[in-house]
Amino acid sequence: MSARAYLTSFLIVTTSHLHTLATAGAFPDDDDIFALDIVSKIRTDRNSTIKASMDFGHIVEAIPNGVLHPTSPNDIAALIRLSLSQPKPFTVAPRGQGHSARGQAVAPGGVVVDMRSLNDHHRVVGRCCRMNVSTHELWVDVGGEQLWIDVLHTTLEHGLAPRVWTDYLHITVGGTLSNGGIGGQAFRHGPQISNVHELDVVTGTGEMISCSPDRNSDLFFAALGGLGQFGVITRARIALERALKRVLWVRLAYSDVQSFTSDQELLISKRSAGGSDGFDYIEGQVQLNRTLTEGRRSSSFFSPSELDQLANLAIGTGSAAIYYIEGAMYYHDDTASSTSVKLETLLEELSFVPGHAFVRDVSYVDFLDRVGRDEQKLRSAGVWDVPHPWLNLFVPRSRIVDCDAGVFKSILKDTKPVGLVLMYPMNKDRWDDRMTTATPDEDMFYAVGLLRSAVAAGDLEQLERRTPPSWSSATGRA
Repeated sequence: MSARAYLTSFLIVTTSHLHTLATAGAFPDDDDIFALDIVSKIRTDRNSTIKASMDFGHIVEAIPNGVLHPTSPNDIAALIRLSLSQPKPFTVAPRGQGHSARGQAVAPGGVVVDMRSLNDHHRVVGRCCRMNVSTHELWVDVGGEQLWIDVLHTTLEHGLAPRVWTDYLHITVGGTLSNGGIGGQAFRHGPQISNVHELDVVTGTGEMISCSPDRNSDLFFAALGGLGQFGVITRARIALERALKRVLWVRLAYSDVQSFTSDQELLISKRSAGGSDGFDYIEGQVQLNRTLTEGRRSSSFFSPSELDQLANLAIGTGSAAIYYIEGAMYYHDDTASSTSVKLETLLEELSFVPGHAFVRDVSYVDFLDRVGRDEQKLRSAGVWDVPHPWLNLFVPRSRIVDCDAGVFKSILKDTKPVGLVLMYPMNKDRWDDRMTTATPDEDMFYAVGLLRSAVAAGDLEQLERRTPPSWSSATGRA
């Protein structure tokens, strides 16, 4: 009998047995109590299993035989022990928002753990109580199932915020810490996994262990960036900093990759505490010529006239791609004037195309949740729940120009992909090499993200075909 068939039979037989005991008024023994507590929280109806069979990627589909709705981390540990107690252990996969791209959150023939249920069972008057902020020691304890957007709003009530953010905040803490968690602040503070003090982890043997750099350190460093292979993160203690109120949000356009990368590398060298001599956030994007001249004529940042300006730049220079650095400076209302002067001074050091510096003044929350607003627009347009053959790579600094020539100016030159292409550098000394996430062995390396969407028939096959087979084992994931 296959593991899947065995699990199906186990759930049916166990549920029937417990129902019989309850009907007869019998008091079950310890093993039955154990099974009753877990099996009663596993939903096997088709609606539940279908919802848990697909992730954000919409590429891999695998139907589980059940979905566990835990009320505490103890339930997750008990489920793992239950699996191990069977002659044929079944697969257990934790799922937060299901934002993986290649089926990492599915469990074919096994049980998916709906981590969001932990949040649902720990609310007081609509507010989660699995979040605790220390304003003195500058950290927040947060459940692994919590969304980063909720962490943001909770910590801001105390004038604090985490140091590093992913671009999209409507995903879970446990999910990004299992991957690495990179974003535009990583050049200064490292990835999210470099800003964690403690973890609670449910291991593959069903143990619940608290760990830190000084206690159970092997598990701590393995779980951070470990892709969930070393345990399920159920709590994290995350470092905080004083939060500012507003942001000068900047995009600077370039027509050649050498100037683009040189300026990025200059900017990430300005990383003193507090960002007093540079940006607080630095990322970069690549806009292929056809994307600018023939693609969707809308943007959450650029106005229609600015998009025309960029398209004319691409046509006028004959460049296969236009690049732009995205930067941000955080400030309080009483430092608005000095921050504007600092920005003007910094821009004088850079080699962007004259007349192609675009600046927005927005609130701190609006800046951090910018992709969340884009999501709502894409959902309204019906192009959110589509296949996402995403690929994220870490490319050594010494090879980034080769990557540009071989990928953007060759493989993707004549395509009109829908989605973003990210390209920005990070400092390796802000990463802890004791953690599982692998990075190139150079002082500086680039995150390159092909965040594409297959919105029309045949798009997925075409995009997959243009992905070199050698790229299937990326050295890092955002």
